Amino acid sequence: MIRISAALLIVLSSFSAAGLAADNTVTIHRDEWGVPHVYGPTDASVVYGFVTAQAEDNFWQVEDSLIQALGRSAEVYGAGSVAADWLNRALRIPELSHEEWMSLPSEAQALTSAAAAALNDYVKRTGTKPRLIERFYPWHFVAFSRFSVYQLFIFNRAGLKPEEIAAVMAISGKADEAPSPATIRTAAFNQALDAAYEQAGSNTWAIAPSRSRSGGAVLFINPHQPYFGPGQWYEGHLHSDEGLHFSGAGFFASPLPTIGHNERLGWSHTVNTPDVVDVYRLRVNDGKRPMQYEYDGGKRELTSWQDSIVVKTEAGSERRWFTFFRSHHGPLLAKRGEEMLALRFAKFEEGGQLQQRYAMLKAQNLVQFRAALGRLASPMFNTMYADADGNIFYAYYGAVPKRRDDVDWTQPVDGSDPANEWQGYHPLEELPLLENPPPGYLQNCNATPFMATGDGFNLDAAKYPRYMAPEADNNRSRQSRLMLSGNKPFAFTQLMDITFDTRVLEADTMLPMLVVEAASRDLQPDAFDRINKAVILLLKWDRQARADSTGMALYFQWRFVMTQKGVSDPVKALIQALDELTAAFGSWKVRWGELNRLQRRHSGGQEAFDDAAPSLAVSGGPGDPFGTIFNVYARPSPGQKRLYAIAGHSYVGLVDFSAVNDARSLLVFGASANPDSPHYMDQARLFADRKYKRAWFNRADVEKASRSVLHLPFLHLNGGSR
Repeated sequence: MIRISAALLIVLSSFSAAGLAADNTVTIHRDEWGVPHVYGPTDASVVYGFVTAQAEDNFWQVEDSLIQALGRSAEVYGAGSVAADWLNRALRIPELSHEEWMSLPSEAQALTSAAAAALNDYVKRTGTKPRLIERFYPWHFVAFSRFSVYQLFIFNRAGLKPEEIAAVMAISGKADEAPSPATIRTAAFNQALDAAYEQAGSNTWAIAPSRSRSGGAVLFINPHQPYFGPGQWYEGHLHSDEGLHFSGAGFFASPLPTIGHNERLGWSHTVNTPDVVDVYRLRVNDGKRPMQYEYDGGKRELTSWQDSIVVKTEAGSERRWFTFFRSHHGPLLAKRGEEMLALRFAKFEEGGQLQQRYAMLKAQNLVQFRAALGRLASPMFNTMYADADGNIFYAYYGAVPKRRDDVDWTQPVDGSDPANEWQGYHPLEELPLLENPPPGYLQNCNATPFMATGDGFNLDAAKYPRYMAPEADNNRSRQSRLMLSGNKPFAFTQLMDITFDTRVLEADTMLPMLVVEAASRDLQPDAFDRINKAVILLLKWDRQARADSTGMALYFQWRFVMTQKGVSDPVKALIQALDELTAAFGSWKVRWGELNRLQRRHSGGQEAFDDAAPSLAVSGGPGDPFGTIFNVYARPSPGQKRLYAIAGHSYVGLVDFSAVNDARSLLVFGASANPDSPHYMDQARLFADRKYKRAWFNRADVEKASRSVLHLPFLHLNGGSR
């Protein structure tokens, strides 16, 4: 295979005889916020530019995301990551991803080959030394797609307990090398902040032209992802002469943005929980050396294979060998009592996510977009849509297997019974879908799809299988419906404000309960006076999570003591909250911004927060159960008295399709992870002030806003499949 270095390409680009004319050049404009706007002759060329920009801004995270996706994190992080790599290998993510890449159509292979070439060329051009991956291959990006959805988002839904996984790991390898259950607890996230994934929700709305003063449909894009680790967003704008023109965001190591808009339509996602993972109980012949399992009155052979994981140690590195077991239901990942537990994911082996995403990005109308969704290659995610034709559309999207409806699929089912096999997948038309409802709006905030719009126009939950959409309502969805209801049209500036709304809806029910409880207690005079003053402060509070609010700080601390520290008695919890605030700050009357802080640390989340380091006071609060639309999930940091944000409003977009060139966006910190870059924390001030920035889309606007330009020769070569 012939490989041409980046340096040689640059030399060739200076000679017209070399055949690299201007139309072989990728151009990356950086605007005043450092956002990359990539222009190129082909779709593959703008992928090359988009991944190059990711590498320039945070190569560490791009490589780290791929390291985790390949099941090689223990080579970098040591024994604490063995469980994550073991899970990755048991699921066969690298093997399946390599096989999928080999069978991809040439168009999809070209996109991933361009992504791999971008990283390899970046390393050569800049002299950057990767921590582990010596050469990047196209199939690595297929592996990241599979890893980020299934291992990060879905695996923990199976409900497997750490000690049950540890039991199989002890059988799989050497018993004395099996990780502890405490280590396995975070195996699915492997260096990501598991608490952030547990708390991360999302908001998304679509406003019909009848409710928009501009007369165009409006889309609110608001995923809530961790601020550190492999799930953080990267913003970019791609414009290809082949027709790919898209502005939005994707995770680091994604070849393409996954949410955002083109010139005709756009969409966003929120996490939903359709039943796309099942656990099967298997009775095996020998719990220590399983070879067969019972099925349909007979026996079936388990498939077994060996694989090794390299582990970084103080002495260097060592290779640990494991034996993995697989049934026709899926890999054996846990042991409960005398039974093994096998796991099956929807669409996990079939793949096709890249092609579906690509079709979504290039769709030009609702018919084409629905056709792309109808591939069902991605297993999950609520999808909210709006377009230039004035349509709004919501899909409770997922690759939902058809199953018998008389079994509790939330629990492990009998793997020996053929009646428990899946019977294909529900087509898109059988999922909860809503299009252009009369109330003129659609919303989803990780809640039930059966309350997506105004009363009287929602879907009937009784018409869908119980396993399809199990979510309940939540306070963010209630608050969204309160704000979006009515008949008056919204001005774009008004929508810009309410997408950062700070109302704490939960307080409407919790504070009256506290008043009743406090009034019923026989308290000593000093305690009564203290509680009375605190309750009066809370009752006078406007129930907004603003940075200058003392009521919000007290309310949060009270609810934190109740929900996170297990003090169920509301009066005792309030006393403890007063004590804790006083101990930390010298008074329990503390402004919310003194507690709620935004601080950027190392991209991977391994660097501790520090009260002595610079940080910003921010408004907002937990979406669940508070119901705050402006989501900032902050948690205490060991040894520090403040709370630091780990997830929430991360990438935010607002698009009016009557004026798509005037779209707005915001990224929580800034485009670059380099502390020396002016774009390290420049958007954080906007975030703290609850303001958007312009998201330039028209080329003339981009060139006017451009602060730097990079021209790169692009000669597409197959990046290899090894």
